[in-house]
Amino acid sequence: MTRRNLAVLFIAAVLAAPFATAQQVIRLSTTTSTENSGLLGWLLPAFEAKTNTRIHVISVGTGKALELAKNGDVDVTLVHARAAEDKFVADGYGIDRRDVMYNDFVVAGPVNDPAAIKGSKDVLAAFRKIAGSGGRFISRGDNSGTDLMEKNYWKLAGTQPDASHYVSAGLGMGEVLNMAAELRAYTLTDRATYSAYKAKTGLAIVVEGDPKMFNPYGIIAVNPARHPEVNYKGARLLIDWITSPEGQKRIASFKPGGQQLFFPSVAR
Repeated sequence: MTRRNLAVLFIAAVLAAPFATAQQVIRLSTTTSTENSGLLGWLLPAFEAKTNTRIHVISVGTGKALELAKNGDVDVTLVHARAAEDKFVADGYGIDRRDVMYNDFVVAGPVNDPAAIKGSKDVLAAFRKIAGSGGRFISRGDNSGTDLMEKNYWKLAGTQPDASHYVSAGLGMGEVLNMAAELRAYTLTDRATYSAYKAKTGLAIVVEGDPKMFNPYGIIAVNPARHPEVNYKGARLLIDWITSPEGQKRIASFKPGGQQLFFPSVAR
């Protein structure tokens, strides 16, 4: 082979390389709990390495995550508000919804526990005592899955703290936990984010174990019939992996400090 031919082959290989190695980008909207807890940092690199993809994560409350998906600004969404998820699919914005994992909500509060609710397994009774005691409560106030659940608890409890003792923060879970610590207040949080912020805030779990505090997560592809420009192929790739035995095992193995924070929910 001549030197000229070798040069031509070399140039062709260089020009072709970006296309051969180009990463597929998948846009994911998800909740602050999956980001703040460290789960995404544990989970996604394994998927990206296996599939030569790059996940662009937008971490917001569930309401905003679904809104981004509704507008076609992402390809897939991972959230935790089943009623809102079902409506999103029923309205034709999402397809291929799958259960992924679950954990639970807890009520966190100051160690001195002014409402005297520590050890309770009845979240509605605890909420009534918080309202009746004059204890301060910090709400996410951001239409997240946690925020929707908290609002439902107050509705079922038939009460709510007065305006001077109830703060609607409009912030993510980690920021709300920091605020609750500063103001010596109570808040509803997912267990995973609480665990990630426990050392920093010094807040204690005061209510846990109520079946009403079950917290399931689902993943949904944006409907390409509504938004033809979305990366539906990439969305399905992520959905299929995260619900596969490999993905589910990866979720189960996320144990910061030796504590399992998310539990696979795909039946085998």
